[in-house]
Amino acid sequence: MNTLTQPAPHNKRESGNTSKNKAKSKRHKAAFWRTVVQQKYLYLMSLPFVIWVFVFSYLPLWGWTMAFQDYKPARSFTEQKWVGFKHFAELFQDERFYLVLRNTLAMSGLGIIFGFAVPILFAVLLNELRGMVFKRFVQTVSYLPHFVSWVVVAGIVTKMLSIDGGVINDVLMGLHLINEPIQFMAKGSWFWYIVTASDVWKETGWNTIIYLAAITGIDQEQYEAARVDGASRIRQIWHITLPGIRSTIAVLFIMSIGHLISIGFEKQFLLGNSLVTDYSEVLDLYALNYGLNMGRFSYGTAIGIFNSIVSIILLFAANGLFKKFTKESIM
Repeated sequence: MNTLTQPAPHNKRESGNTSKNKAKSKRHKAAFWRTVVQQKYLYLMSLPFVIWVFVFSYLPLWGWTMAFQDYKPARSFTEQKWVGFKHFAELFQDERFYLVLRNTLAMSGLGIIFGFAVPILFAVLLNELRGMVFKRFVQTVSYLPHFVSWVVVAGIVTKMLSIDGGVINDVLMGLHLINEPIQFMAKGSWFWYIVTASDVWKETGWNTIIYLAAITGIDQEQYEAARVDGASRIRQIWHITLPGIRSTIAVLFIMSIGHLISIGFEKQFLLGNSLVTDYSEVLDLYALNYGLNMGRFSYGTAIGIFNSIVSIILLFAANGLFKKFTKESIM
């Protein structure tokens, strides 16, 4: 009898814990709904953006099913032939894919190195300018190229590098550094650097704005104390300015790594030509040329899925490393 009645106290403790958990859950729900009621206008204001993201970012994910089908536009969804990972196998067996992946990683890497470092340096130098009129003039001139279409930028770059009246060739010949004009746009080995330089010129001023905003948030008393202690301007930059914007740099760098292979195709498409195809074609152009233009919709979708999955992996990996070693992260 004692053996049979012994578990009773234990059951009472379990029931007591269960009732406590239920009560705690109810309190959390009540607190949540009180917050919703108090901030109902904020939730209503954000609702259109949530709908927009769902419609344009999540709903199209249904189209990923094409990568696992031999998709034919004339057939309904139930009439499509399912082929599993056939198109992914074709993708990884195509030698052209690895050439395109090399170009994508090379241009993305150069873009991160120069397109990320130059705006930080430019923001620090702008912050050190004392003449406000000149400082605002330089800042305004620097971010205006951001609003210029890549079609126009490609035309300017092509004309400047032309062998017929191009400014670069004229200057080099005027300085007697070369004897005859160089066909810059016909040299594939130079294409990556031309694209990187064009992108840096176009986006540096715009990318500088966020760093300048972060710098203005640094407590000015730190600079005053450093000047009292005799710190030079270089020392102030190194010990105050750069540590003050470290969080901003880390967040933007993590996001840049997440877009390592998602660099688009507009720059490469407009600046490239048939002579530099082996250096100008990136993953998005590859999907366009060997997928959509050839009617291989499933193959093009497989390329897009590969692009997205690798970007997600890189984003989480970069975020995890930064969180572990620098305590900075976006998630």
